Amino acid sequence: MRHSLIKNADIYLLLVSLLFTISCHNNDLKVITVTGEIPASKMGITLTHEHVLVDFAPIDSITPNRYNKDSVIMKVLPYLEELRPYKVSTFVDCTPEFLGKDPQLLAELSRKSGINILTNTGWYAADNKKHLPHEINDLSAEQIAEIWIAEAKNGIGNTGIKPGFIKIGINDFNFSETDKKLVAAACITHLETGLTIMSHTGLASAALAQLQILKQYGVDPSAFIWTHANVETKMENTLAISQMGCWVAFDGIHDTMVAISWYQKLLQFMKSTRQLNRVLLSHDAGWYQPGKPNGGEIRPYTALFNTLIPYVMHEGFTKEEVDQIIVKNPAEAFAVRVRKLKKD
Repeated sequence: MRHSLIKNADIYLLLVSLLFTISCHNNDLKVITVTGEIPASKMGITLTHEHVLVDFAPIDSITPNRYNKDSVIMKVLPYLEELRPYKVSTFVDCTPEFLGKDPQLLAELSRKSGINILTNTGWYAADNKKHLPHEINDLSAEQIAEIWIAEAKNGIGNTGIKPGFIKIGINDFNFSETDKKLVAAACITHLETGLTIMSHTGLASAALAQLQILKQYGVDPSAFIWTHANVETKMENTLAISQMGCWVAFDGIHDTMVAISWYQKLLQFMKSTRQLNRVLLSHDAGWYQPGKPNGGEIRPYTALFNTLIPYVMHEGFTKEEVDQIIVKNPAEAFAVRVRKLKKD
């Protein structure tokens, strides 16, 4: 009997040690915000695709001198403060380089609002390549990746602020050599830095084309966020990509019943196919636009909370299922670590 008790005690201690090791491993995962690193477990409720400022001016004209930071803060801060009643902790800003990305502006808004904000490295080829540097054709994927990796290690420009993910944009209907090069550069950057790849995409065919490049570079689909997946109308395509392990982002939520009904159908489908653990939700909303009077009209970041979530919960979603999407999934998606493709 005594021998049995000792044996059971040893097993118990082994299990405790194992659970402690697993817990420490999970706590080691981090997310990089504009004000520094935080544990991924502290992201809380997260909006995974939003914008504070976007500037559509020609690339040679893009400069912080086109707007007054204090004016932007005065206009945007109230929209971030609107998120307090919903206990939003983290806001992922997806404005890429050469479209008005301003890490210092984001850091100031983060400090004033109390919300964690992530910014990015990467380039955007969508919109007919209007927002790419002129030397893009002369650069290899490896050379582009060197630029992005340097930002991840040393900070963006001279700000010292590091990116929390990689943001690229590709053209859905004409997936060009330039698009392929950006995806390849994103793969190289991920393997060096562990930053998640978020790609402005849309159609499933373009998502599949990018995942094929990830496979060539040995990057697991779990390192890839298929942005604007809500554009894809064939749900069987969405399911197939989700089952590969890719993050499926439904991130164009609007506060209209037409939009809300579509998102509810998407979420019900993902629930019925047991894929809620691959879903991300956001608005792709905002934003202050330089060149427009007073920055133009800003679309709020609240429709998810005041319309969509109450609607899907009325239709049978549980709090645990909602938390899976807006708390657990973002922490898993944006936690920094290299995700290599598992060999067969």
